[in-house]
Amino acid sequence: MVDIDFFNQKSVHFKSKSGSSYFYTKEGVYRYSNHWGRVANCRWKINDVKEYKNQNYYVGYANWGDFYSINTNEKLFYIDVVENNPQLFVCDKAESSKHFLMTLEFAIKRIKQIKELYKDYKWAIYYNENIDVLRTKLVYKLVNSEESIQVIKREVNN
Repeated sequence: MVDIDFFNQKSVHFKSKSGSSYFYTKEGVYRYSNHWGRVANCRWKINDVKEYKNQNYYVGYANWGDFYSINTNEKLFYIDVVENNPQLFVCDKAESSKHFLMTLEFAIKRIKQIKELYKDYKWAIYYNENIDVLRTKLVYKLVNSEESIQVIKREVNN
């Protein structure tokens, strides 16, 4: 994230149909936008925002070297869960042995399952364990295996 006033002193190089503004440098690109995530054939993530709100404007910056093509069929993605919030990341080749890798489609499915574990509590009534401890075990298994959520829930219950 960059200071919101960045574009006040700059002339925009490109303005998209959706209203995002871009300013290009030799090193990278600045983007002023109210929507982040999947944008055309790119994925943008705005960092350092404590409480992200869609439709609020932010300015972000990315080095040209940070852009790469995403092959959605390869196992290049991993999920990190911080403060009950699952985040999707693309794995750098250097760190590939540190994470359980999955395809994009599978990772998105897992994120939905994890979010549901935090949102809904009904599933936990069948267990004789503290819900926070139980949820931690389930989430760990979900981000580190390809087993179905039903199998993982059965394993944790035994």
